[in-house]
Amino acid sequence: GKLLSLRILVTKIVSSLLMVLGGGAIGREGPTIQIAGSVFHLIQKWTPASWPKASRKSFILTGAAAGLAAAFNTPLGGLVFAMEELARMHLRYFRTALFTAVIIAGLTAQGLLGPYLYLGYPDVRGLGVRIFLGVALVAALAGGAGALMCKFILRIMKWKKGLSRGQVIGYVIATGLVMAALAFFVSGDVLGSGKEVMNEKLFSAEKHSSALTVLMRIVGPVLCFNTGAAGGIFAPALSGGAVIGSFISGLFDINGSSANILILSGMVAFLTGVTRTPFTSAILVLEMTDRHSVIFHLLIAALIANGVALIAGKHSFYEQLKKDYLAETDEKAAIEKQQPQQAGSSDAERTEL
Repeated sequence: GKLLSLRILVTKIVSSLLMVLGGGAIGREGPTIQIAGSVFHLIQKWTPASWPKASRKSFILTGAAAGLAAAFNTPLGGLVFAMEELARMHLRYFRTALFTAVIIAGLTAQGLLGPYLYLGYPDVRGLGVRIFLGVALVAALAGGAGALMCKFILRIMKWKKGLSRGQVIGYVIATGLVMAALAFFVSGDVLGSGKEVMNEKLFSAEKHSSALTVLMRIVGPVLCFNTGAAGGIFAPALSGGAVIGSFISGLFDINGSSANILILSGMVAFLTGVTRTPFTSAILVLEMTDRHSVIFHLLIAALIANGVALIAGKHSFYEQLKKDYLAETDEKAAIEKQQPQQAGSSDAERTEL
């Protein structure tokens, strides 16, 4: 109820909307997953007692998958995400509900926004065998970069826990000023989810990114995620990988469709480094672009990135967040349990006196 409620639902919508309008380097998919999970949790909670009820876990999982499917218009991605990242039980118990929810979410998104692809149809024709070497290089670099970016975010989060309320407010204000200064004096690429950067590199003649652009697309999410505002990490991860693939293309003077496959491979790899869900990452990018001819390139990139990311750390970004949250919750529960005991001991001592 604390993380999935009507209050959380409204707060997430308002907070993520303000971040997007303010130019925050965040995506919409993270809040969308939690919002959809909250909706399904409330439906399960408010279902009449006379109706047959599924478990709360099944409802939340189904809502999360539907949320991702709606956010990117990627129904297969939502299903694979549910199986790879969220599910810890047999899907046979609720697979029909899961498939139905994802289909309805996808149809609703298309009904409101039209039958669109998140990234369109990049040119990936005429690829040679040698491009697999470039895919492997980009995958290793982007996968490692994704894992390291998450480490930085988590370390800053841990450091922030020791700050007072006033210091946290000061940190948030300082972060906003730093983001504005970077955008004004250094590069505007630090702002936004990065979708514009991805479209520019995939569909324009200018395929190459500078090292500065790569740095900005990593620094932006690190700063914004530690403000405490709502935001998703999928879109920033995709854009971070895209500019790494674009940068490597420039180093080796690779252009055209060959550069595009390196950009797409970077997107898959960076997202895999963050989430440690290689198949979800590959399927998401595949559905965003409708480029089925490069499925093997994307899967290879995902698997290489996953291997490199495991060297940087065993747990994914979400797993580490969950681990830290549960530890913090247990600590608070232990403190609350001790307080009545201490109060009871004090009362007993006074009675004896």
